Amino acid sequence: MRLVLAVLLVAAPAWAQTSPPPQNLGTVPIAPALPAPTVDDDSSPLVFLLSARQAVVDGKLGVAQEALERAESRALVRSVKPSRAGIPSDQGIVADIAAARHALAAGDRTTALDKISAALANKDADAAPE
Repeated sequence: MRLVLAVLLVAAPAWAQTSPPPQNLGTVPIAPALPAPTVDDDSSPLVFLLSARQAVVDGKLGVAQEALERAESRALVRSVKPSRAGIPSDQGIVADIAAARHALAAGDRTTALDKISAALANKDADAAPE
């Protein structure tokens, strides 16, 4: 009995290596990178918001999504105490950009444009990134 067990333990790794890989194990396809907006990477949230608005109007939703994500990341640059680092920002511009991203993801271009306009009206939209 021990001999059979020993043979199985030694042979199992070799058998596993020669077996064909299982098909469709529920792998998730990787999404391609979004097309980048045609603005300088060091631009303010305002520039990315303007780019996003134009991209929505032009029907370039991938460019709009990427521009909104970049605008949001520029707007999120803030100084906080380390103990508050995990607390989400309560800046209005961040909420407007997030709402625009969600509307765009839902296919609601009108609401996306409205939220982009609200973000553009925010006094923090033209803040230069640090």
